[in-house]
Amino acid sequence: MELAALGFDRWFEERAEAVLRPGQRVVRVTAVDRDAFLVRGRGDEVPAELAGRLRFSAASAVDLPCVGDWVCVQEPAAGGPAIVHAVLPRKTFLRRKSPGKSVDVQMIAANIDAAFIVQSCHYDFNVRRLDRYLVMAHDGGIQPLIVLTKRDLVSPGTLEEEIAAIRGAGIQEKIVALSAATGEGMLDLQGCLTPGRTCCLLGSSGVGKTTLINRLIGRDAFATRGVSATGEGVHTTSRRHLLVLDQGALLIDTPGMRELGLLGASDGLATSFPEIHGLSPRCRFADCTHTAEPGCAVAAALAAGDLSEESYRSYLKLKKESEHLGLSYVEKRKKDRAFGRFVQAAKKKMKK
Repeated sequence: MELAALGFDRWFEERAEAVLRPGQRVVRVTAVDRDAFLVRGRGDEVPAELAGRLRFSAASAVDLPCVGDWVCVQEPAAGGPAIVHAVLPRKTFLRRKSPGKSVDVQMIAANIDAAFIVQSCHYDFNVRRLDRYLVMAHDGGIQPLIVLTKRDLVSPGTLEEEIAAIRGAGIQEKIVALSAATGEGMLDLQGCLTPGRTCCLLGSSGVGKTTLINRLIGRDAFATRGVSATGEGVHTTSRRHLLVLDQGALLIDTPGMRELGLLGASDGLATSFPEIHGLSPRCRFADCTHTAEPGCAVAAALAAGDLSEESYRSYLKLKKESEHLGLSYVEKRKKDRAFGRFVQAAKKKMKK
């Protein structure tokens, strides 16, 4: 398989020239399991591990490979796993706040062209959660597409109401409503899967991502565990994996995410809420927070009924969360660097 079939283009080629060393080759990361990797280039997937220098020079986990990354590897003379020496710059990315109390960034995947945000028509439908996924995709420069699954489990009227709710919230992204069980709507999704294009499935556990992948592959390559009494699927995906489909498209499946914290996603907010972003330049104050300032164009549009109150409240909530976590992350990095300098100074004293 040629690298172009895996998504390698001139953009990556130009950046590889700056980091690729003699004896190394460029491959793509197809799976990550803690410190173990699978990579693929002009051949089958092979195991890989990090070079010690890359591991210890990384300032944070963000600097280490994630699924979808292009990396420079060297094949060991005596066989064994390939050694990853460098990570190429990312064209696009998906990231979130690390789960739990720690304020850190977790990379989900990289170099994605389109993010399929999957929600079930039957039990999982939630416009506010959809906002979060859209901000995540836009923040990383990725084109989102909304996929509503299990349309066979709801009436046409319910489906129309759900689509109307999405449009009423100011969301203009393309919507594909389908049923992986009956095949209805699948052709619309398959039309987005073109050779060399990398797409990613995002969504909560049980919305039908695994069933959808099996339908796209044409066989039950991944096991599912049925559905609950409410029609909710049982989560089966345990790790991210980049798959090459028969038609040449690349698809990354991801485990369902219960926590979807946004960290420093100002660009994603601006793109996800274009009506608010477009009004901001008309506010009296350049740093208007759109809450209580006089002369706020956003508040005026809200009072006139030209702006959805639901969309406005969602924007404020996500903006506050993103800014708070962003400041906390900056403070954490400062403390980490200070501690690193302390350790280096202590080592120098011990050597004297």
